[in-house]
Amino acid sequence: MTIQEQILNAIQRFDTIIIHRHKRPDPDAVGSQMGLAEILKTSFPAKKIYTVGKQYASFDWLGVTDEIDDDVYQDALVIVVDTANQPRVDDDRYLNGKMLIKIDHHPNDDQFGDLMWVDELASSTSELIGDFCFQLKEQLLMTSNAARLLYAGIVGDTGRFKYPATTPKTFAITAKLTEYDFDASAINQHEDEINLPLAHLAAYTYDNLVINDNGAAHLILTNAALEPFNLGDESTSSIVPLPGNLKEVTSWAILVEQKEGDYRIRLRSKGPAINELAKQYGGGGHPLASGAVLADAQGIPEFLANLDKVVDEYHATR
Repeated sequence: MTIQEQILNAIQRFDTIIIHRHKRPDPDAVGSQMGLAEILKTSFPAKKIYTVGKQYASFDWLGVTDEIDDDVYQDALVIVVDTANQPRVDDDRYLNGKMLIKIDHHPNDDQFGDLMWVDELASSTSELIGDFCFQLKEQLLMTSNAARLLYAGIVGDTGRFKYPATTPKTFAITAKLTEYDFDASAINQHEDEINLPLAHLAAYTYDNLVINDNGAAHLILTNAALEPFNLGDESTSSIVPLPGNLKEVTSWAILVEQKEGDYRIRLRSKGPAINELAKQYGGGGHPLASGAVLADAQGIPEFLANLDKVVDEYHATR
């Protein structure tokens, strides 16, 4: 029995299914969560299907999470999608169900759940959910809305099919999804759009990005630097890919100060593997897209020196 069949078997056994995703979600986290929920609600109308996690207004167009009581978890199947490690799961109650399933495409460094389906070669968890439904089409029903949600997730995590994790299978799954009735170009446009505060931040990013001779680059966004942009609840995630548009940049880090004074680091690369560096700083992820954390600004010089070293070593082997 394949892992997909084992997951379907578990789904069929439970009357209540609760789907979690990671904190500070992106289109893939929300798309895979909401897309799976839509598929299960359509395929099993008698079951109670819930999605949980903090709701962000910027993702209202993909769906709204449910507010459920603790007792709903009793005898429930919990599915966590697109979440590499347990500290990143949004809503700590994910452990309160009767059974736990992990579905993800990040490196499986934190192995949790009674069943795990982790495919590091997949472009996104949305691709996995689409594949799951199409493989088991006798039992699972794809809908136009589910296809819209999964397409949004794939588009988001592939950078509009630009990143190396985009494979022939990615295109095959995407082609099947676009056979359903939704406006793919509208989704592309929506994911490209930014508001004026983020546009001003994008200009600030290019003006203040520090680029070393070897192509290692970084931008430090302190609370004081961000204050004039009036972002409110808007995330700085939209500016993370921007340094990659510069041919002079090989790998880069965006360091964002949090309210408590610690720093969240978003690491990206066009070649050097940066996930091992991320692990040294309490993070992890893909070889070319990872995240890390620093307790305070004092650790920044050492981190940037290590990023510089990673890029130097990469160039030395080419």
